[in-house]
Amino acid sequence: HLIANNDYEVRVWNRTLDKTTPLVDAGATAYPNAAEAVTGVDVVITALFGPKTVRSVVIEPDLIPAGIPRIDTTTVSPQDAANVPTYIACPVVGTLGPARAGKLGVYVGSPDPQLRELAAGIVSPWADPNWLKLVDSQPKAAIGKLLANLALAISAEGMKEALLFGDATGLTAAETLDMLDATGLSFMANLKRDFVLGDRSTDPGDFTVDALCKDSKLMLDTAGQVLPGIQAAVESFTIQQDHGRGDHDFSAILVHRSE
Repeated sequence: HLIANNDYEVRVWNRTLDKTTPLVDAGATAYPNAAEAVTGVDVVITALFGPKTVRSVVIEPDLIPAGIPRIDTTTVSPQDAANVPTYIACPVVGTLGPARAGKLGVYVGSPDPQLRELAAGIVSPWADPNWLKLVDSQPKAAIGKLLANLALAISAEGMKEALLFGDATGLTAAETLDMLDATGLSFMANLKRDFVLGDRSTDPGDFTVDALCKDSKLMLDTAGQVLPGIQAAVESFTIQQDHGRGDHDFSAILVHRSE
């Protein structure tokens, strides 16, 4: 959108250079390293795998030029979400489908109203207007994203146990999904129905086991206390990682629930 509407001259960098190809084809300019990509820019947008990657790519090399706003879509802890005044925490909730449809959930966090408005204007083409939430600090935005993924992880674990219960009582997977339609698990049942019924492979998926496991562990570290539902979800994700499915959709815990 930024390229198509000529809103900005867009520069891109990725640790895997080939992944910049679609953006280059759309009119962006790829750079061989991050430092060159951010030199002389007005705004930096970072989208990295997690806090460790942010530290190695952005924080430790002091990547962002002084005074330049950084809009960060990475899922991080609240402790990691306020390193410089021009940092805007901007985590997103959703995957490729909602992004392409402009239906992502987006939290925009900064104590500076002007920075919040700047970021909101840039991300609005991909955001669901009902789920574009502006909050007055970077940590609050980070917490919002973790809460969203907490609900996702616990719902996935609940869905797994519901399917196991259905299996144990003689229901088919389709029957279990249908019976859950009017319950609190209806969202997860509908979201992952195609995976569970074998109409779609978990490889590739929308949101990987590795990603949701990483975020769930971040919740445990942030809470500093026992969260039994999240711990159970982490154990389910870890089983799938041990079976080589870390890069599969997290519905692998539903499809391969008996492992």
